[in-house]
Amino acid sequence: MRNFAQLNIKGYKMKRYLLLLTCLISLAAMAQSIYNVRDYGAKGDGKTLDSPAINSAIEACVAGGGGQVLLPAGTYLSGSIRLKSNVDLHLMAGATILAAPGEMKAYDESEVFGGPEYQDGGHTYFHNSLIWAEGQHNVSITGQGCIDGEGLTKHDTEKAGIVEGGSIGTGDKAVALKLCRNVTIRDITIFRGGHFAIITTGCDIGTIDNVTIDTNRDGIDIDCCKYFTVSNCKVNTPNDDAIVLKSSYALKRPVFCEHILITNCIVTGYKLGTFLDGTYVPEKVNWVCGRIKLGTESNGGYRNITISNCTCMWSSGLAFEEVDQGWMENIVVDNISLSHVHHYPIYITTGCRNRGPKERTDVSSARDIYINNVIADDCDSLAGIIITGMEGTPIKNVSLSNIRIQYRGGGQEVDKPYREQGTNYPEPRWAGPTPAYGLFARHVDGLRLRNVKFELMRLDERPDMILEDVINDDIER
Repeated sequence: MRNFAQLNIKGYKMKRYLLLLTCLISLAAMAQSIYNVRDYGAKGDGKTLDSPAINSAIEACVAGGGGQVLLPAGTYLSGSIRLKSNVDLHLMAGATILAAPGEMKAYDESEVFGGPEYQDGGHTYFHNSLIWAEGQHNVSITGQGCIDGEGLTKHDTEKAGIVEGGSIGTGDKAVALKLCRNVTIRDITIFRGGHFAIITTGCDIGTIDNVTIDTNRDGIDIDCCKYFTVSNCKVNTPNDDAIVLKSSYALKRPVFCEHILITNCIVTGYKLGTFLDGTYVPEKVNWVCGRIKLGTESNGGYRNITISNCTCMWSSGLAFEEVDQGWMENIVVDNISLSHVHHYPIYITTGCRNRGPKERTDVSSARDIYINNVIADDCDSLAGIIITGMEGTPIKNVSLSNIRIQYRGGGQEVDKPYREQGTNYPEPRWAGPTPAYGLFARHVDGLRLRNVKFELMRLDERPDMILEDVINDDIER
């Protein structure tokens, strides 16, 4: 008996020893897979150009089979950072990547596009960005740190057009990912993100979660991507779109943006910087301010999109625009709160801007759009809910239910026809007031309204609703 007990004790000690040894080996392996940029020469003093050291750490990480490139607390003045496969770029709390000024010439040159540029310059070039990756997999940017795009090109809306033969500017975007797979961006803060704070083009399977953005142009652009989730994000964009899905011609062919979930996000239109500093100063009504949007670039189209549980403050309303010969279908919107709304609360349109190859014969189309449980207050008197298809190609099957809109009112009777979308840029601001203050629909086949309520803060001379060329309408309460 005594010998058996001694054997058990020895066996127990051996198991503990082996367990401890295993833990030590695991910790050593973990230590080897973390690449601290300070070990590769980064200073983090805000004065030394640290992007060469950061890129050296990334290359070492790749050579070691992947892992985490760690930026401890400090300010890392940086040009282009080239993110690679199996690398997590991790910004610890107190770490800031500070975009270098253009005169330092620290950014990579724009790549050669090699074809007609039907899309905006910001959608065409990626390598000239602060952090970029192309054709990589298992890439992530994480941590409680910040990306400050102070040195990125300062964009205004007049520079948003097509730029042939070159990028919009040096240091164009904060984060630009193209043709990547398994993408994660989590917990970081982006301030002054350039033309786009985040753009992903042609990427499959991605998560953008708990990201805070306070930027001068677009916040998050998901272009020609599939299986993406944007969740728990706070995006302040006083001069452009906050969270926007696009389907441009950047991949030289029409590609759907599909199977996308946008949920539990907050969108605002406060003056730049006042979201992060906590003063929350509303921006004056701009050409567009904040908003969640599909479009404008829409060569492939959008399908299987869900937008839920989002709050929008001092922003433009929800916009769904298919104007470049693609399809827009299976769109579900649920549980949206809008407050202090610029220009319109809900906008659904098709058109024939047709920014793409001239030989294409497709016609833009939209169908099966379901919008439920929306409440909006202090809405601009410019336009009500707008649903406009094209003559001969109506938007099909639109359902609005459990919606309450409070309008400022004060509108005057409209004595001229509301413009057809046609080849115009699809922005209601430039179309003028809608003939009805509450809802204007034209060229629609299958319009279902349930429990839709309009309220006025003051008298409006326009009727509450006008339907033109609308068939199979079903209206209750």
